[in-house]
Amino acid sequence: MPARDLALLTEAAREAGRIALRYWRKDPKVWDKGGEHGPVSEADLAVNEMLKAKLLGARPGYGWLSEETPDNPDRLAVDTVFIVDPIDGTRAFVAGEETWAHSLAVARGGKVTAAVVYLPAIDRIYTASETAAPMKDGEVIRCSGRDRLEGANILTTKANMAPEKWPGGVPEIVRSFRASLAYRMCLAAEGRFDGMLTLRDAWEWDIAAGALIAERAGAVVTDQTGAALRFNTPGAQAKGVLALPPGPHAEALARLRG
Repeated sequence: MPARDLALLTEAAREAGRIALRYWRKDPKVWDKGGEHGPVSEADLAVNEMLKAKLLGARPGYGWLSEETPDNPDRLAVDTVFIVDPIDGTRAFVAGEETWAHSLAVARGGKVTAAVVYLPAIDRIYTASETAAPMKDGEVIRCSGRDRLEGANILTTKANMAPEKWPGGVPEIVRSFRASLAYRMCLAAEGRFDGMLTLRDAWEWDIAAGALIAERAGAVVTDQTGAALRFNTPGAQAKGVLALPPGPHAEALARLRG
């Protein structure tokens, strides 16, 4: 089933890309969702509508969790769910930048079993399943072999490196950034960067697909306490995310714990 689900997610992601590109750099309508939820564009909603119809049409017994669909607790009674972010990095999308992504995953029993992250503007696709190797554009990928956190090139925000967040001392790293959280996890998976971390609560739709891809590529992927990530939870959030090679991951946890 993971192979069939992965094929379905891949087809759906590419269709999502065709829809989103019709709006990209075309001054789409944008609304602010309020609070810290950020903007949503008419492209997000069009992609979400297609994905929900296509994916649930193919798998009517699966549950549904998406950033752009009001949450329904019925999903908690279902063993297998789609976890979708129609456009991860909406701000970048609206600004006409290239590094926004479609993040699509299937989770079964709280664990992701198939995952796709697709960046239509650069036609780059990352895939993995519990039975298939992690790939970028059809080529197998592997995370960085770095064994120390100091000096590592990590994808994270400046706020995540505030001293109060690191009781054991802020590590000296090279900090980089990309708008899409899903893309950050994939860049860690392919070893272009030595890892990624976020210490803010992370929505499941932002991290589900990237978590499996990074994990299958050899990264250790946990929340900021070191606990394994679980999906289709009532709050649909994780306590931050670390996706790092084993050595740097252990060092990061030690410094976070003080």
